[in-house]
Amino acid sequence: MAGSSFGNIFKITTWGESHGKALGVTVDGCPAGLEIDEAFIQSFLDRRKPGQSSFTTQRSESDSVKILSGVFEGKTTGCPITMMVENTSQISKDYSNIADKYRPGHADYTYDMKYGFRDYRGGGRSSGRETIGRVAAGAVAIKLLKEFGLDICAYVTQIGDIKIDRNKFDRDEISRNPLCMPDKDACQKASEYLRGLMEEKDSSGALVECIARNVPVGIGDPVFDKLDARLAYAIMSIGAVKGVEIGDGFDVVTSKGSQNNDQFISGISKKTNHSGGILGGISDGSDIILRAAFKPTPSIYKKQETVNDKGQEMEIEIKGRHDPIIAPRAVVVVESMVAITILDLILQGLGSRVDNLKELL
Repeated sequence: MAGSSFGNIFKITTWGESHGKALGVTVDGCPAGLEIDEAFIQSFLDRRKPGQSSFTTQRSESDSVKILSGVFEGKTTGCPITMMVENTSQISKDYSNIADKYRPGHADYTYDMKYGFRDYRGGGRSSGRETIGRVAAGAVAIKLLKEFGLDICAYVTQIGDIKIDRNKFDRDEISRNPLCMPDKDACQKASEYLRGLMEEKDSSGALVECIARNVPVGIGDPVFDKLDARLAYAIMSIGAVKGVEIGDGFDVVTSKGSQNNDQFISGISKKTNHSGGILGGISDGSDIILRAAFKPTPSIYKKQETVNDKGQEMEIEIKGRHDPIIAPRAVVVVESMVAITILDLILQGLGSRVDNLKELL
């Protein structure tokens, strides 16, 4: 199976299945000398692990990370870093009744058609548990970016039709509530909405926003490796994401050039940031702002119509333990993919000018 690697210099390869023995990631291209340990990486994995609230799957996994290589005496060695998380709470029998049925909204049908078989126990490689490797790798990237003063923060801005009030934005609130919303009042309203959906055996979509601050000017290239193109690719590779926008995003359709252009002022800064921090595929020094639209969780307990692998029509009832909403646990996944992308392009861009090379040598 191709397509399990991402990045050119800071390159990650995720591995493992949702109901296999373990999942993990190998990170290649991390410079030597970065201080890092399992506790730091665990703090990121704890943000995405299941069973933390009534709005997440009750699959009871500790998601404890083990560093297998690439770190010695608390510092990276420059060799590939391999990290592993063992599966300890998989209940494969929950999926035995759907072994020959295609779940609506899942990759069952397409996976079967492409490979000639599928792992019906939670989706195998197409499961959301694949993101464990991304988050572990993202923790390494975020730690390195912090060495240079970069700050990356993601949060949920909308659940269903309930949106945060940006005048009430409180970054500390993101970690205080189970929906990762920076607005306490919006979180309470969204919680009531989700409880109602759960009673109806249904699920909700959501919008996640991410801001990367202190990104230097000049990250990204102007053709295929545009920073916004690479970010869109990275975020769209997260299983449940169905749309990505940078800066003003789709609102540019109803805007005018005179409104959308970010005018420059003395000191070479911008009055506004409609571009989302990227011009011509290259970072412009402003905050990088992106948003990702997450679809509703496809595994719902409500009866649905489907077919089996012989094309016969039937009803399906999905059992097991599933999130009524994906986005809150995916916030740290978005942060991780943004960090991995930016770091990879920073390292890739070191050779863009002779001056840069002279400073290194």
